[in-house]
Amino acid sequence: MKPLFTKRPSPNFGLSVCVFASLVLLACEQKALLTPFRELFASAIYPLQQLVNSPVQAARKFGEVFSSQARLLDENESLRREQMLLKVKLLKFSALEQENLRLRGLLDTSFKLGEQVMIAELLAVNLVPYEQVVVVNKGSRFGAYPGQPVMDANGVVGQVLRVTPYSAEVILITDPNHAIPVQVNRNGLRTIAQGTGQIDKLSLPYLSSNADIQAGDLLVTSGMGGVFPQGYPVATVVADTGQGKVFAKFGAAPLAKLDRNRELLLVWNKPDPIPRVPGQASTPKGSPADHAAK
Repeated sequence: MKPLFTKRPSPNFGLSVCVFASLVLLACEQKALLTPFRELFASAIYPLQQLVNSPVQAARKFGEVFSSQARLLDENESLRREQMLLKVKLLKFSALEQENLRLRGLLDTSFKLGEQVMIAELLAVNLVPYEQVVVVNKGSRFGAYPGQPVMDANGVVGQVLRVTPYSAEVILITDPNHAIPVQVNRNGLRTIAQGTGQIDKLSLPYLSSNADIQAGDLLVTSGMGGVFPQGYPVATVVADTGQGKVFAKFGAAPLAKLDRNRELLLVWNKPDPIPRVPGQASTPKGSPADHAAK
């Protein structure tokens, strides 16, 4: 069967139609006549666009989830390490703060005493029932000498027992072999405070039964014996009224923190100056270095 029209439209005719349609569309666009149709067409094809884009969006979100989790894990680990370092630094700062407070307390005490003093740090501690001795890092090269008074920010600690060029042994007032002349600050009553071997207790064995002494009285050095200058705080009186005792037996509690100190004060109660340079060849006669040499 032969077609009715055997001749197709010419290319020029098709071009003319396209040009005319373009001009019509441009005119409609300029007059905003196609806006409702564009919105209707956009609404119609929106679900199709979302369907086409959904695999790409799902893959992107999937990757973001894994990358975010890995990033959060890295940040968490980094923050955990930083927190650990900050905690260590905070502990160090706390220790430095306490050390600063102790040193300030010692400095205030040195101003109150009025004598020449030197700060010494503890090297070793030997606190056993029959020997209460500590070792400090200042010896004869720094002017320390046997019998030298030793204090902390609260009261009398003891006295230097033996010295070496670079260290000194300090016997505490609680050592059983140590006794210190004291007097009651309230009324001037003199007695002897003797070590008991217990770090928190002194005995007052030479008090008479009618002695004018009360619990809470402050005991200070009496200056007798020439070792400890007068007026240094030593201990407070405590009363032992145990079961079966008719009269109270008095003891004393040291004021110095004997089991907590890390720094001590070596005290010179003589007017001679402390050597400025450790181990200097020439020192004034009668200086602490001379005492150490003896």
